[in-house]
Amino acid sequence: MTGAITSAILARMWTYHPELLAIPVPRYTSFPTAAEFGDSLGPNAFIDALEQASGDISLYVHIPFCEKICWYCGCNTSVANRTGRVSGYLDALHREIGLVAERLPQGARVTRIAFGGGSPNGISPIDFVRLVDALALQFAADSPVLSIELDPRTMRADWAAVIAAVGITRASLGVQTFAPQLQNAIGRVQPASMIEETTAMLRGAGVDSLNFDLMYGLPGQTMADLEDSLRRTASLGADRIALFGYAHVPHLIARQRKIDAHALPDAAQRFAMAARGHELLVDAGYVPIGFDHFAKPGDALAKAALSGTLRRNFQGFTEDQAPVLIGLGASSISGFPDLLVQNEKNTGRYRMMLSQDRLTASRGIRRRDEDRRRGAAIEALLCQGRARIEPILKEEAWPFLQPYLDAGLCRSEGDDLVIVPQGLPYARSIAACFDSYRNDSLRRFSSAV
Repeated sequence: MTGAITSAILARMWTYHPELLAIPVPRYTSFPTAAEFGDSLGPNAFIDALEQASGDISLYVHIPFCEKICWYCGCNTSVANRTGRVSGYLDALHREIGLVAERLPQGARVTRIAFGGGSPNGISPIDFVRLVDALALQFAADSPVLSIELDPRTMRADWAAVIAAVGITRASLGVQTFAPQLQNAIGRVQPASMIEETTAMLRGAGVDSLNFDLMYGLPGQTMADLEDSLRRTASLGADRIALFGYAHVPHLIARQRKIDAHALPDAAQRFAMAARGHELLVDAGYVPIGFDHFAKPGDALAKAALSGTLRRNFQGFTEDQAPVLIGLGASSISGFPDLLVQNEKNTGRYRMMLSQDRLTASRGIRRRDEDRRRGAAIEALLCQGRARIEPILKEEAWPFLQPYLDAGLCRSEGDDLVIVPQGLPYARSIAACFDSYRNDSLRRFSSAV
């Protein structure tokens, strides 16, 4: 990408302030973030929270297996090439489902179930059906909204038949890029025809909200590569698009060492790609959701954004209003109004504990009243672009906010802080000014753009 192209794109869209993006920040899918979790809670904290839950409940089910491991991926996943390991994990997951369900009060109602990973289609369709049946039976879930993350490389007709049979209406495809040379560079080879066939199968199976995950900032990626992937995605009719910046942190994710760091776009080029992606997708008719998500106007996510009811949880931006999200499976995180808690990450220890009928959630943090106030401000800034700021928070945060105010990226309107359109790519950095836990962020978090 030439400097002239970069400058032209930035002039049309956002202003680049590298000094304001220099410090990595969390994605704030929770507050406090998982980086603040500790080991002092003990299993009874999770059990107590379960027994006090009421109203609508959402479930997230983690299946940490993929047929092939992509080099860029930071998910808790492994290759599904050992039958014993997969079956042992699923046995433990079934035990956990039973133990959690028996502790939920009858007044709690499961309204959504999301399957993620890894790749849920890394296990057999039969095993997946058994899992869905167990969830429906144990939680007495009456027609919940079902969603699933899928790998196009392992999507076949039998899986499409299962998706139709169990009633999954939302799916997310890990696409990342359509460019063959980039697919080779990140260890995820999937021809365009494979993605097109998967899309057709899912539509035929009744999926009416289809998300494509795409990435910018990949090694050797050009603006033309990004534009081509975005246009192909729009032409295939994706209802939602998540456009993430690749975070190269090989000191945290060993498999990323296979990626050529010398070929990565620099910070200015990444910013230009994000700006161009936003511009192209908005021009194509998508509603921007926060900074890096987009949805068709008729999609539930876009409706939530336009109505001011958009929320953010461990699954990212969502229209889900449930106050409780329960994570099932190794490394899954559960969120309650006053507690955030994570299951055992190591699948071996996870299986061992559940073989003894012990729930594994113990690492986490209790949410103080101050955490909830700060979290509400951060969520409102990321979801609605404005937040009511209490005087005590305003007094503390304003010195950190001043550079963003001086740059015209946000402004004060009475008691509200408002992020202006030019400030959109700085939203996470602005929100981080209200994060009282911000320490050591250079190593722990990804670039804001």
